[in-house]
Amino acid sequence: MGRKTTSDVAAELSGKRILCRVDFNVPMKGRQITDDTRITAVLPTLEALRDTVLVLCSHLGRPEGQPDPEFSLRPAADRLEELLKGQGRSVRFVPDCIGDAVAEAVAGMKPGDIAVLENTRFYPGEESKDEAKNRAFAEQLAAPFEAYVNDAFGAAHRKHASSYTVAGLLTPAVAGLLMEAEVAALSKLTAQPRDGFVAVIGGAKVEDKIGVIRSLLVRAEKVLVGGAMAWAFYKARHYEIGVSLCTPKSLKAAAELLADPDWDQSGLVLPSDCYMRYRRGPGTQRKKVPVPMIRPGWSAVDIGPETTATFCSHVASARTVFWNGPMGLFEVPPFDEGTHAVADAVAACPGYTVIGGGDSVAAVEQAGVAGRIKHVSTGGGASLEFVEFGTLPGVEALNPV
Repeated sequence: MGRKTTSDVAAELSGKRILCRVDFNVPMKGRQITDDTRITAVLPTLEALRDTVLVLCSHLGRPEGQPDPEFSLRPAADRLEELLKGQGRSVRFVPDCIGDAVAEAVAGMKPGDIAVLENTRFYPGEESKDEAKNRAFAEQLAAPFEAYVNDAFGAAHRKHASSYTVAGLLTPAVAGLLMEAEVAALSKLTAQPRDGFVAVIGGAKVEDKIGVIRSLLVRAEKVLVGGAMAWAFYKARHYEIGVSLCTPKSLKAAAELLADPDWDQSGLVLPSDCYMRYRRGPGTQRKKVPVPMIRPGWSAVDIGPETTATFCSHVASARTVFWNGPMGLFEVPPFDEGTHAVADAVAACPGYTVIGGGDSVAAVEQAGVAGRIKHVSTGGGASLEFVEFGTLPGVEALNPV
């Protein structure tokens, strides 16, 4: 990865006070964690750093730069302690991420101890684009520590204080095992030859993924576009899409791509048919139609069987597959059929398969095939940006080899 990892500096880290950036931005329902994948993913790094004083920091949700009990990391700390109970390791939760409370907690720790700090986004400096404010918060965060480990791949695409700026304040500043594994897995995509590389891109908003779509049109043999973003491409071509989800920004991004003569769009594959629905009173009507026959007042919410067969055929013959984003409203059966079919096809593909985080992870878990995917990324936006640019700010900030 071109950057040092915990393995490279293991002896140097031994016994030191380590600030480890993790990604505990886990889905919650009330105060209950509904998916602890991002917590379990860092356990190997915690074990590798067992002989250090290890303090973890993370963000959770969008508390808008001020304390909010709804976004406390205490449940994540509690879950981590449950996971480590069998290893004889306790986890302390510190109700702040900077200041005296943290300094006192760290001073009382010994090698092998673990603490989890409160949400870094409780302070505006964490996300501030004002360089001085960002650095001031980073300096307070770094103050009690002697080294930095970044194992938060899911946050590495942002130049936030805890995932980027702190790396310039502590030495060594290295990647954890999860970060190392993510970069290694996704680097295989950026190095793949175009022939046999199939990308499946879904979700709601073209504007969020237009950069990676452009990048993939150069790198991949086929780019299969599903989900609500497909309807933006059709609306840009002046098709009727009814009341299907299509934001003005998505429409603008799709129209610009389609009108740009510098981009080879021969590999772009859009749905040919879909399932649309119409809500009236307590009932919901569902109808399969060719895309040109979407009706006013109806919304397209899943790819149809013809499109599903086409997409699955491309995936089945691929040597490399990258998938990010569902094919429709997969949270609401029966509009999950297209997404589940693609999940099954990706799992059955004998080539190198990568799920690019986000809702795609939920989709393969729903379909029961997550264990058959070669690599399931913990970062949605981060995986997209890595595929687009080949690196991320949080990676570049770490010490070079």
